[in-house]
Amino acid sequence: MLQTNLKHVESDEEFEKLIAENENVMICCGRMGPMCLPVYDIMESLQAKFPHVQFRDMDFDGPASHNIKRLPEVRGFMGLPFTIYYKNGQVVQATTSIQTEEQVLGILNRYFARAA
Repeated sequence: MLQTNLKHVESDEEFEKLIAENENVMICCGRMGPMCLPVYDIMESLQAKFPHVQFRDMDFDGPASHNIKRLPEVRGFMGLPFTIYYKNGQVVQATTSIQTEEQVLGILNRYFARAA
């Protein structure tokens, strides 16, 4: 299990339920390494600003990670973490490697912004 303050996705059942029951989901699949830690920190800091988004982490070496690793959107990815954004059960964006808060906010605002 990853040592973050995010909720963890550890099983296929948790993954399937998360995607099926939530409109907006961001999952960061990685390890406790230098490229992943900043993304986890950004996610933790943005949870309060985006209460309508489910922020989760997933251990890249864990049993549920095949749900992310097998996505066509990540086929060419070479760096961790793999960060996937789901809207109504569909992948709307996927990123690889370290991301800045500005990059993450851009994606969140593009796909998960609340209607005015």
